[in-house]
Amino acid sequence: MHVLITGAGGHLGRKLFDTLISDASLKVSGLDLKPVDHTDIYTADLSNNDDWIHLLDGVDVIVHLAGDREPSASWASAIKHNMDATLKLYHYAAAKGVSRVVVASSNWLHGDKRFTNEKLDENIPPGPINAYGMSKLFCERTGAYFAEHHGLSVICLRIGWTQWTHDNQPGPHMAMGRWGQEMWLSDRDFLNGMKAAIKAPNVKFSILNLMSNNPGMRWDITETQKVIGYIPQDGSAAQVTMASAIRSAIKKTFSFKLPLFIEKYFPHW
Repeated sequence: MHVLITGAGGHLGRKLFDTLISDASLKVSGLDLKPVDHTDIYTADLSNNDDWIHLLDGVDVIVHLAGDREPSASWASAIKHNMDATLKLYHYAAAKGVSRVVVASSNWLHGDKRFTNEKLDENIPPGPINAYGMSKLFCERTGAYFAEHHGLSVICLRIGWTQWTHDNQPGPHMAMGRWGQEMWLSDRDFLNGMKAAIKAPNVKFSILNLMSNNPGMRWDITETQKVIGYIPQDGSAAQVTMASAIRSAIKKTFSFKLPLFIEKYFPHW
């Protein structure tokens, strides 16, 4: 099986690339916007030109991690790097006979539900509150279209929080209080979840939460376990400090009136 990873030089992409190349049953290659120090990771701008299309020849599964990952992304960046690039990737994946695209979606699709008590499963409607969240919703819906009309298998993973600081260890240092901590995803669980999504049989289209098994979290991973056989190995209960609780209470009070202002100027609260 040939797996191609977009964003292979990024925080998550390089972890996955380095793990998969140790699997003798896989051929692994990658694409990244910036040059990367590996002969099998090629430089390509997915949204700008088509000189990378030949790199999809013989690819069975694409793991699409490339894009602007910042919640504060501008509309211009979200459209170019997340929407346009993903739409083009779907198009050429179908044309080249790729079997599956595993897409990195985001929990910012549920930005409107941060201060509610709703269970976050596959049935709850999305409510993005910024350009980044909206761009990820676009990626999911276009994935559904290509699955239905072009025969692609598409798995959209709403990936939890894998920190690039603190050695990705959970705790009260994480921003966004309880909300941030409850979506923690360990490196081990991230890698196992991605490998499960790559190899799971008989999936036409699915949107799945990917978090560690964090006690008390609102994210439901039952469907993830059922559809791709994901078995989380880690979990951590949220540790909410008094200061964090006060910040959350203030933000909850005003967020229904000024959600975009607050998310723009206080994104880590």
